[in-house]
Order: sequence, then C-alpha cells, then structure tokens
Amino acid sequence: MNTLQNGVYARLLYWARPYAKRIVLAVICMILASVCGILPPWILKNVVDEVLIGKDLAVLNMLAVAMVVLYFLKALFTFGQRYLMTWAGQRVILDLRVRLYDHVQRMSLRYINGRRVGELISRVTNDVNVLQDVVTRVAVELVVQCVTVVGMLGFLVYINWKLALVALAVMPGAALLINVTSKKLRKVGHEIQEQVANLASLAQQAIASLRIVHAFATEDQELERFRIQNNINFRALMRGTRLDAALGGAVEVVVVIALSIILWLGGRFVVEGALTPGELIAFLGYLGLLVHPIRIVARSIGKIQQGLASGDRIFSLLDSPSEIASPRNAVTLPRLSGEIRFQNVHFAYESEQWVLSGVDLHVRAGETVAIVGVTGSGKSTLADMVPRFFDPQIGGVSVDGYDLRDVDLHSLRRQIGIVPQDPVLLKGSIGFNIGYGLPEVRSEQLEEAARIAGIHEFIASLPRGYLTEVGERGVTLSGGQRQRIAIARAIIRDPAILILDEATSSLDAAVEVQIQSAMQKATEERTSLVIAHRLSTVRGADRIVVLQEGAVIEEGTHGELMRCGGVYNGLYRLQLGHAEEAETEEPEGRKGVPTTGG
Repeated sequence: MNTLQNGVYARLLYWARPYAKRIVLAVICMILASVCGILPPWILKNVVDEVLIGKDLAVLNMLAVAMVVLYFLKALFTFGQRYLMTWAGQRVILDLRVRLYDHVQRMSLRYINGRRVGELISRVTNDVNVLQDVVTRVAVELVVQCVTVVGMLGFLVYINWKLALVALAVMPGAALLINVTSKKLRKVGHEIQEQVANLASLAQQAIASLRIVHAFATEDQELERFRIQNNINFRALMRGTRLDAALGGAVEVVVVIALSIILWLGGRFVVEGALTPGELIAFLGYLGLLVHPIRIVARSIGKIQQGLASGDRIFSLLDSPSEIASPRNAVTLPRLSGEIRFQNVHFAYESEQWVLSGVDLHVRAGETVAIVGVTGSGKSTLADMVPRFFDPQIGGVSVDGYDLRDVDLHSLRRQIGIVPQDPVLLKGSIGFNIGYGLPEVRSEQLEEAARIAGIHEFIASLPRGYLTEVGERGVTLSGGQRQRIAIARAIIRDPAILILDEATSSLDAAVEVQIQSAMQKATEERTSLVIAHRLSTVRGADRIVVLQEGAVIEEGTHGELMRCGGVYNGLYRLQLGHAEEAETEEPEGRKGVPTTGG
C-alpha cells in the first residue's frame, strides 16, 4: 500500500512540474500566512506581561497596530496561496482529465467492450473530481496546518521546554492513531469509488435501455435495483464518514488531555515563579490553538487517503496499454488501391476460444466481396481486422502489401468507410454527422454524399435542412434514416475501401430498392466488403465468402455456390423458400454490386 501511495504522490508531482513556479510561490505564501497565524498568542503574552502587569501603554499602542497589520498580511498571503495553488491544481487536473479521456478513446475495442461504460465514465469524471478536491483544497489545508503546527510547537519549546516535552509526549500516540485510521480510510476510499462506478454504470445502462424498460414495464424493477445500489453506496460512504469523524474526535481528545495536564503543571510553575502569567497564557493559547490545525490535519489525511484511492484507479487506467497503436516509425500510407489479404488469421476475444481460425482470403482491388454465414460465424470480426480494430493472435492482415501492424493508423482509417449495422449518430446537426471528422467539408460535398445515400430529399424537406439537430444518438430519426446518414458519412470520405456491415438492415424492401443505384455508384472503383444475413442482397457481388465457425468453407459467385449445393445453397433456400429453386444463373446487372432479390 505504501508503494502505491508513493507512486501516486510521485506521479502527481510529475504532472505538477510544468506549474512548479506557481506552486513554489503558493508554498511561500502558505508559510507566511501560517507565520502570521502563529504570532497572536505571542502578542497576547506581551499584553499580559508588559501592559496589564507592567502598565506600559506605549507597548499597548504598538501591539494593537501590530495585530491589525498582522491579520492584513495574513489575509493577503492566504489569498495568494489559495489562488496560486488552486490555479496550479486545476491545471494539473485539467491535464490529467484530458489525458485520461484521450487514453480511453485510444484503447482497443476489446478492452472497452470488456468494461462497463459507467465505470469508465466514473473514472473520467467522479474519480478525477475527488482527486481535484485533494489537489486544490485538501493538500493546501494540510500544508498550511502542518506549518502552523510546527511553528506553534517551536514557540512552545521556546516558552518552556519542560512543558513542551509533556505536550510532545502525546504526539506519538496521535500519530499512531492517524496512521492506523488512514490505512482503513484508504481501503474504504477504494470501496466508495467502486460503488459510485457501479451506480453510474447501472444508471447509464437503464437510461440507454429505456425503450426496453418501457416495453417490458420494468420501471419498478429498475428503480428497486437502483435503490439497492444507492443503499450500498450510502453504507460505504457512511463507513468512511464514521472513520473520518472518529479520527478527528480521537485526536482532539488526545490534545485536550495534554492541555489539561499542561494547565495543572503550568499553574504550579507560575506560583513557583518559574513562569510568568503571560508565558502561561501564551503557552495555553498555543496549545489550545493546536487543536484546530491538528484536527484539520487528521481530517485532511483521511481525505487524501480517499483521494489517493481515486488516484490509484485513474493511474491504473492510464497504465493499461493500448493494444492497438501506431508503431514507432510507422508507414504513412499513400492513396490505397484497396487490395486486402488475410493470411492464416486466428483471433480470439478470450484465450484459445477462436472466433476466426486459419482464414486465408485475398480481396482484389475494386472487388466487391460479400461475407455471409450464420450468427457468430465471425463475419464482423473479420471485417474489423481491416481498419485494425483488432490484431490477430496468429497470422496477419495487409492492405496493398502493407502489414497493418506497420502502418500509421490515421492514414489507414482515413481511407476506409464503414457503415455499421447499428448506425451511431452523435449529438449535433445532420450536416455535422455526415461530415464528421472533416472540419472543412463543403455543403456541396454534403449534398452529393446525401444524394448517393438517398437521403438528400428528406433532409432538404426539413425546416433547417442540414442544420437540423438529430438529438442524442439520432433518436429523432427513423432507423432507415439513421442508416442512410451513416452511408453518406462513409461515402463523403471518398474511401478506397468500403465496409458495409448489414448496411441495409434497417431499410424496408421499397426503400432498399430506391437506393440500389446509389449504392452501385458508391461501390464503383472501391474495394467493398459486404456483410449480410439477407442473402438476396448480395447475389450480385463479385464473390461470396461463406464463414462457418470462424473458417472459410465456401467461396464463389452466387451461381457457382448455388450449383455446388453446399452451405450457401442451404442458407439461401432456407431464407427464400422454394420460390427460386431453379435459379442457378448469375443475376443480371453490374457484376460486383449487391442487388435486391424478389
């Protein structure tokens, strides 16, 4: 645990290095503010000894002015340390939050898919917020109060070292108490942040699935799940609160015991003439004032332990390597022709559970290849290898002869257009979604891409046209409209390779017929991978590849596969019944373009 603590401390200091000058100035202001807060009891000592007993009014005038000046300077230095430290702390947290967000975006899909979205969101938001409070407020309080404690202890020793030794005798007990409790607070801090992540994940899941919740009338069930998780979170928070409160109270009791002993001994010293009344009052004043900074130090240590628990979670995420990244000295790809080769590709999400097993496939430049098979046969996973969303554990994938592991990811993915089965639209306008990733796209390009996708007329009919907001995840549009916007988004990039993953799955037969000519234009002079369940939509592909249990078992044209009477023939007949039993010929139309069956 101490190693983890030291690691988090060291890494926070590393992130603070660019702002070292402001932090140093803030620390100087902290020290000066603490010194100003330490001096009042000493002034009180002189008031008693020099004014009340010595009857010196000149000293009274001087001390009154000194008190005003002292607190003015304290206010000035307190403002300086708070402003400077908050500025530096906020910059550290800003940098850390941006780095964390960037790292999460660049993590492999396999890592992201294996985590709860709510947990990742919690680390980017809640954990960073907890750490922010530690860096910008709690750490400042800790430094200020520690300096105050050290200064007051120095004055105690100066006034009477014997009484100071008695006061210091209770310090080891207080330190041991703080150490034991802080370890428990660190553990509870981990639990609190974990439960907050669970709560966020549950809420995110319920809201994202609101349609299903309404459809199955499970609002009360989801509410009960949320209530249970809230109670778990509440109990974890209260455990931390109990420990924190107990620590502060226990330390205060220890200090008060010391104060009582000092009062008894100090009174005897004054009676014996070994201590002046002013010195005793100053000593008791310092000892009494020690209660507040020690209590804040104890509380700050508890808060810091919880903050370091958040730091552990943040840095553990930052330390998770991105499995997919551009290598050093990566090859920047020129304009691709689109030739794709899969060579002995094996891939598994879980160890040895192969989703793809020994796939060998050559897709020629400009060729349209349909990939078909039953659900779970590995179709989408195979296509995801092309933009390098995943790397095979065995074998390799190359484009135009370049091994994808050697190329710059940006230069690769900019030349690939993808239309997913579930089209995801971002909050923003229709035009923003079509031109996503192309900040300088022109309106003419937007309209041309929309025409190809068969969506321009609909967009033009809207009051705000391409400026129309689509809402969160495109909820204001129908499934077919979202799909066609996704098609336009892929086309506008002028990709060398086009991947259509069930691109027409949300379109009814009438709409599908309407956009066939548009899709024909979109696939011209491009390599196209078409993933389909509805086999009638891929009859015109240059080649059809049949996957079964992650392996290529058949490939050929529609007519060839129908004549051989294999798996494809069986799937096709199963989908279309016996309406086309006699069909063995290639469908008319441009070879290489998916066409619609009857």
